[in-house]
Amino acid sequence: MANRIDTTFARLKEEGRKAFVAYVAGGDPDFERSLEILFALAEAGADIIELGIPFSDPMADGIVNQMAADRALKAGMSTPRILELIKAFRKEKDTPLVLFTYLNPVYAYGYQQFHLDAAAAGADGILLLDLPPAEAAVNADFSGGEGLHHIHLIAPTTPEARQATLAQSSQGFIYALSRTGVTGGHSAPSESIGTLVAQIKKHTATPICVGFGITTPEQAAMVASHGDGVIVGSAIVKTVEQHADDPMVAAKLKAFVIPLIEATHQV
Repeated sequence: MANRIDTTFARLKEEGRKAFVAYVAGGDPDFERSLEILFALAEAGADIIELGIPFSDPMADGIVNQMAADRALKAGMSTPRILELIKAFRKEKDTPLVLFTYLNPVYAYGYQQFHLDAAAAGADGILLLDLPPAEAAVNADFSGGEGLHHIHLIAPTTPEARQATLAQSSQGFIYALSRTGVTGGHSAPSESIGTLVAQIKKHTATPICVGFGITTPEQAAMVASHGDGVIVGSAIVKTVEQHADDPMVAAKLKAFVIPLIEATHQV
Protein backbone atom coordinates (compact mmCIF):
# COMPACT_ATOMS: atom_id res chain seq x y z
CA MET A 1 0.00 0.00 0.00
CA ALA A 2 1.38 3.40 -1.01
CA ASN A 3 2.13 5.85 1.77
CA ARG A 4 -0.52 8.60 2.04
CA ILE A 5 2.19 11.29 2.18
CA ASP A 6 3.61 10.19 -1.16
CA THR A 7 0.22 9.96 -2.85
CA THR A 8 -0.73 13.39 -1.51
CA PHE A 9 2.36 15.08 -2.93
CA ALA A 10 1.91 13.25 -6.24
CA ARG A 11 -1.66 14.52 -6.45
CA LEU A 12 -0.67 18.08 -5.53
CA LYS A 13 2.06 18.04 -8.17
CA GLU A 14 -0.46 17.01 -10.82
CA GLU A 15 -2.78 19.79 -9.65
CA GLY A 16 0.03 22.35 -9.59
CA ARG A 17 -0.60 23.16 -5.93
CA LYS A 18 1.52 23.46 -2.81
CA ALA A 19 0.87 21.49 0.38
CA PHE A 20 -0.53 22.95 3.57
CA VAL A 21 0.80 21.13 6.63
CA ALA A 22 -0.89 21.85 9.97
CA TYR A 23 0.65 21.05 13.35
CA VAL A 24 -1.40 20.44 16.50
CA ALA A 25 -0.58 18.94 19.87
CA GLY A 26 -2.37 15.64 20.25
CA GLY A 27 -4.90 15.73 23.07
CA ASP A 28 -5.00 19.51 23.40
CA PRO A 29 -7.20 20.63 25.08
CA ASP A 30 -8.58 17.11 25.64
CA PHE A 31 -9.11 13.89 23.69
CA GLU A 32 -12.58 14.58 22.31
CA ARG A 33 -11.96 18.16 21.25
CA SER A 34 -8.56 17.21 19.85
CA LEU A 35 -10.34 14.71 17.61
CA GLU A 36 -12.81 17.41 16.57
CA ILE A 37 -9.84 19.67 15.76
CA LEU A 38 -8.27 16.99 13.56
CA PHE A 39 -11.56 16.58 11.70
CA ALA A 40 -11.85 20.36 11.30
CA LEU A 41 -8.34 20.65 9.84
CA ALA A 42 -9.05 17.87 7.36
CA GLU A 43 -12.38 19.42 6.37
CA ALA A 44 -10.73 22.84 5.99
CA GLY A 45 -8.41 21.37 3.36
CA ALA A 46 -5.16 20.69 5.21
CA ASP A 47 -3.12 18.32 3.05
CA ILE A 48 -1.08 16.81 5.90
CA ILE A 49 -1.49 17.01 9.68
CA GLU A 50 1.45 16.87 12.06
CA LEU A 51 0.33 15.45 15.38
CA GLY A 52 2.53 16.23 18.35
CA ILE A 53 2.95 13.56 21.02
CA PRO A 54 2.77 15.39 24.39
CA PHE A 55 6.09 15.25 26.25
CA SER A 56 7.05 16.67 29.63
CA ASP A 57 10.34 18.22 28.47
CA PRO A 58 9.89 19.63 24.93
CA MET A 59 13.22 21.44 24.66
CA ALA A 60 12.93 22.41 20.98
CA ASP A 61 9.55 24.06 21.51
CA GLY A 62 8.65 27.58 22.50
CA ILE A 63 6.20 28.47 25.23
CA VAL A 64 3.07 28.07 23.05
CA ASN A 65 3.78 24.44 22.21
CA GLN A 66 5.13 23.72 25.70
CA MET A 67 1.85 24.87 27.22
CA ALA A 68 -0.12 22.80 24.69
CA ALA A 69 1.82 19.69 25.67
CA ASP A 70 1.18 20.48 29.33
CA ARG A 71 -2.57 20.88 28.75
CA ALA A 72 -2.68 17.57 26.90
CA LEU A 73 -0.73 15.71 29.59
CA LYS A 74 -2.96 17.14 32.31
CA ALA A 75 -5.99 16.00 30.29
CA GLY A 76 -4.68 12.44 30.46
CA MET A 77 -2.98 12.08 27.09
CA SER A 78 -0.25 9.48 26.69
CA THR A 79 1.51 7.76 23.82
CA PRO A 80 -1.04 4.89 23.70
CA ARG A 81 -3.86 7.46 23.79
CA ILE A 82 -2.30 9.20 20.79
CA LEU A 83 -2.61 5.93 18.88
CA GLU A 84 -6.26 5.73 19.94
CA LEU A 85 -6.74 9.28 18.67
CA ILE A 86 -5.29 8.29 15.29
CA LYS A 87 -7.57 5.24 15.09
CA ALA A 88 -10.61 7.41 15.82
CA PHE A 89 -9.54 9.90 13.13
CA ARG A 90 -9.02 7.13 10.58
CA LYS A 91 -12.62 5.99 10.95
CA GLU A 92 -13.65 9.09 9.02
CA LYS A 93 -10.66 10.79 7.36
CA ASP A 94 -7.77 9.81 5.09
CA THR A 95 -5.59 12.91 5.51
CA PRO A 96 -1.92 11.90 6.04
CA LEU A 97 -0.73 12.06 9.65
CA VAL A 98 2.87 12.69 10.70
CA LEU A 99 3.84 12.12 14.33
CA PHE A 100 5.97 14.96 15.66
CA THR A 101 7.81 13.78 18.73
CA TYR A 102 10.89 13.55 20.87
CA LEU A 103 12.70 10.24 21.15
CA ASN A 104 11.84 9.62 24.81
CA PRO A 105 8.16 8.62 24.38
CA VAL A 106 8.99 6.39 21.42
CA TYR A 107 11.95 4.73 23.13
CA ALA A 108 9.93 4.17 26.32
CA TYR A 109 7.15 2.55 24.28
CA GLY A 110 9.63 0.38 22.37
CA TYR A 111 11.16 1.84 19.23
CA GLN A 112 10.20 -0.78 16.64
CA GLN A 113 6.93 -1.69 18.34
CA PHE A 114 5.89 1.95 18.31
CA HIS A 115 6.49 2.18 14.56
CA LEU A 116 4.46 -0.95 13.93
CA ASP A 117 1.60 0.10 16.20
CA ALA A 118 1.52 3.68 14.91
CA ALA A 119 1.42 2.51 11.30
CA ALA A 120 -1.32 0.00 12.15
CA ALA A 121 -3.31 2.79 13.83
CA GLY A 122 -3.09 4.90 10.67
CA ALA A 123 -0.03 7.14 11.01
CA ASP A 124 2.08 7.72 7.90
CA GLY A 125 5.29 9.39 9.05
CA ILE A 126 7.37 10.41 12.03
CA LEU A 127 9.65 13.32 12.77
CA LEU A 128 11.94 12.56 15.71
CA LEU A 129 13.19 15.94 16.85
CA ASP A 130 16.16 14.83 18.92
CA LEU A 131 17.37 11.67 17.17
CA PRO A 132 20.17 12.50 14.72
CA PRO A 133 19.92 10.17 11.70
CA ALA A 134 23.64 9.40 12.02
CA GLU A 135 23.07 8.15 15.57
CA ALA A 136 20.14 6.01 14.47
CA ALA A 137 22.33 4.42 11.81
CA VAL A 138 24.92 3.14 14.28
CA ASN A 139 22.72 2.33 17.28
CA ALA A 140 21.14 -1.11 17.28
CA ASP A 141 18.22 0.15 19.39
CA PHE A 142 17.14 2.30 16.43
CA SER A 143 17.93 -0.08 13.59
CA GLY A 144 14.26 -0.87 13.04
CA GLY A 145 11.61 1.74 12.49
CA GLU A 146 9.64 0.17 9.65
CA GLY A 147 6.13 1.27 8.80
CA LEU A 148 6.49 5.05 8.96
CA HIS A 149 8.27 7.51 6.69
CA HIS A 150 11.14 9.18 8.55
CA ILE A 151 11.10 12.93 7.93
CA HIS A 152 14.18 15.07 8.63
CA LEU A 153 14.69 18.69 9.65
CA ILE A 154 17.12 20.97 7.82
CA ALA A 155 17.98 24.38 9.28
CA PRO A 156 19.58 27.42 7.62
CA THR A 157 22.73 26.72 9.66
CA THR A 158 23.00 23.08 8.55
CA PRO A 159 26.29 22.65 6.61
CA GLU A 160 25.71 21.79 2.96
CA ALA A 161 27.34 18.36 3.23
CA ARG A 162 24.97 17.50 6.05
CA GLN A 163 22.07 19.03 4.12
CA ALA A 164 22.83 16.56 1.34
CA THR A 165 22.88 13.59 3.73
CA LEU A 166 19.63 14.61 5.41
CA ALA A 167 17.89 15.46 2.15
CA GLN A 168 18.80 12.16 0.54
CA SER A 169 17.62 10.09 3.50
CA SER A 170 14.42 11.99 4.32
CA GLN A 171 11.22 10.20 3.35
CA GLY A 172 7.91 11.79 2.40
CA PHE A 173 9.09 15.38 2.66
CA ILE A 174 11.77 17.54 4.23
CA TYR A 175 10.95 20.01 7.00
CA ALA A 176 13.03 23.09 6.21
CA LEU A 177 13.25 25.63 9.02
CA SER A 178 12.96 29.21 7.83
CA ARG A 179 14.92 30.29 10.92
CA THR A 180 16.88 28.76 13.77
CA GLY A 181 15.59 28.64 17.35
CA VAL A 182 12.59 27.11 19.10
CA THR A 183 9.09 26.85 17.68
CA GLY A 184 6.93 29.94 17.91
CA GLY A 185 9.89 32.21 18.56
CA HIS A 186 9.59 34.24 15.37
CA SER A 187 7.35 37.03 14.17
CA ALA A 188 7.82 36.21 10.49
CA PRO A 189 9.51 33.68 8.22
CA SER A 190 13.00 34.47 6.97
CA GLU A 191 13.36 36.18 3.61
CA SER A 192 16.23 33.82 2.76
CA ILE A 193 13.90 30.83 2.39
CA GLY A 194 14.39 30.71 -1.36
CA THR A 195 18.15 30.29 -0.97
CA LEU A 196 17.78 27.45 1.53
CA VAL A 197 15.22 25.62 -0.59
CA ALA A 198 17.39 25.97 -3.70
CA GLN A 199 20.38 24.54 -1.82
CA ILE A 200 18.39 21.53 -0.62
CA LYS A 201 16.87 20.89 -4.05
CA LYS A 202 20.36 20.37 -5.46
CA HIS A 203 20.50 17.13 -3.48
CA THR A 204 17.01 15.63 -3.71
CA ALA A 205 13.69 15.50 -5.51
CA THR A 206 11.88 14.95 -2.20
CA PRO A 207 9.29 17.69 -1.54
CA ILE A 208 10.45 20.52 0.75
CA CYS A 209 8.00 22.09 3.20
CA VAL A 210 8.96 25.22 5.07
CA GLY A 211 7.92 26.14 8.60
CA PHE A 212 8.63 28.59 11.46
CA GLY A 213 7.11 32.05 11.76
CA ILE A 214 4.11 31.71 9.42
CA THR A 215 0.98 33.32 10.85
CA THR A 216 -0.78 35.15 8.01
CA PRO A 217 -2.09 34.26 4.52
CA GLU A 218 0.42 36.68 3.02
CA GLN A 219 3.31 34.90 4.73
CA ALA A 220 1.92 31.51 3.69
CA ALA A 221 1.78 32.63 0.06
CA MET A 222 5.33 33.97 0.19
CA VAL A 223 6.68 30.72 1.62
CA ALA A 224 4.64 28.61 -0.83
CA SER A 225 6.21 30.48 -3.73
CA HIS A 226 9.59 29.00 -2.76
CA GLY A 227 8.91 25.52 -1.38
CA ASP A 228 6.62 22.60 -2.06
CA GLY A 229 4.58 23.20 1.07
CA VAL A 230 3.90 25.45 4.04
CA ILE A 231 3.95 24.28 7.66
CA VAL A 232 1.99 26.23 10.26
CA GLY A 233 2.27 25.16 13.87
CA SER A 234 2.46 27.67 16.69
CA ALA A 235 -0.17 29.98 15.20
CA ILE A 236 -2.60 27.05 15.08
CA VAL A 237 -1.70 25.90 18.60
CA LYS A 238 -2.11 29.48 19.87
CA THR A 239 -5.61 29.60 18.38
CA VAL A 240 -6.48 26.38 20.19
CA GLU A 241 -5.13 27.89 23.41
CA GLN A 242 -7.21 31.04 22.99
CA HIS A 243 -10.40 28.98 22.64
CA ALA A 244 -9.43 26.01 24.84
CA ASP A 245 -12.48 26.50 27.08
CA ASP A 246 -14.86 27.05 24.17
CA PRO A 247 -16.91 24.02 23.04
CA MET A 248 -16.65 25.51 19.54
CA VAL A 249 -12.84 25.48 19.52
CA ALA A 250 -12.71 23.26 16.40
CA ALA A 251 -14.96 25.61 14.46
CA LYS A 252 -12.94 28.64 15.56
CA LEU A 253 -9.74 26.93 14.45
CA LYS A 254 -11.25 25.95 11.10
CA ALA A 255 -12.16 29.59 10.44
CA PHE A 256 -8.58 30.60 11.26
CA VAL A 257 -6.85 28.08 8.99
CA ILE A 258 -9.06 28.32 5.88
CA PRO A 259 -7.49 31.64 4.68
CA LEU A 260 -4.00 30.20 5.27
CA ILE A 261 -4.84 27.06 3.30
CA GLU A 262 -6.42 29.03 0.46
CA ALA A 263 -3.38 31.31 0.24
CA THR A 264 -1.08 28.28 0.07
CA HIS A 265 -3.15 26.52 -2.59
CA GLN A 266 -3.50 29.60 -4.78
CA VAL A 267 0.24 30.08 -5.33
